[in-house]
Amino acid sequence: MKLYDFELHAECYAARLMLSLLGVPHEVETVDVYPEAAHLTPAFRAINPLGRVPVLEDGALRFGTVQGILAYLAAAYDTSGQWAPDTAVLRGEVAGWMAIAAELAATAGQARLIETMFAQGDAEAARAGAEGLLRVIDQHLWFGEVEGRDWLCSAPHPTIADIACFPHLVLSEDGGISRQDYPAIRRWIDRVKRLPGFTVMSGVFATSSAL
Repeated sequence: MKLYDFELHAECYAARLMLSLLGVPHEVETVDVYPEAAHLTPAFRAINPLGRVPVLEDGALRFGTVQGILAYLAAAYDTSGQWAPDTAVLRGEVAGWMAIAAELAATAGQARLIETMFAQGDAEAARAGAEGLLRVIDQHLWFGEVEGRDWLCSAPHPTIADIACFPHLVLSEDGGISRQDYPAIRRWIDRVKRLPGFTVMSGVFATSSAL
């Protein structure tokens, strides 16, 4: 198995995190997204015509979106039975949260790219969009805690929805989005960090007792 990866890319981190949580052996091929824009070269577009990372190759199979990578890994390599949705309700919930993860990428993720990698775009508009999402997510998690639920979906364990959303939320401050007003998100981040197999990246540290 090979992961085409860029260390600082939030969605690449989601793929690396899922591989680590599942304990799946793999090799990594670095794609210099910034500053070289290697993902836009003809050589890389032959691998992924979308010109995006991450890309996962498993034998003859190739997945060029983080949503596809997470869904495939959970279905093919999860021996615990917890990561892939196994009921109609969970499938619907996970699909909804994967869509929200994509919105986080377009807002919090975009603000981070503008601030740290000089991407083009309106950072203030991206932050405003992200703040609206964080308010909704924090409220959802807070009510979940009241009901005894620790994760984004109704299952008593994390799913790929948590992994899809996690990088954009844990890295949000790189885009100028404070998590100070979102205590339920901060507690959820700490819970993700405590999962067996959790792995860090640049700007994401191991858990501490502080919330």
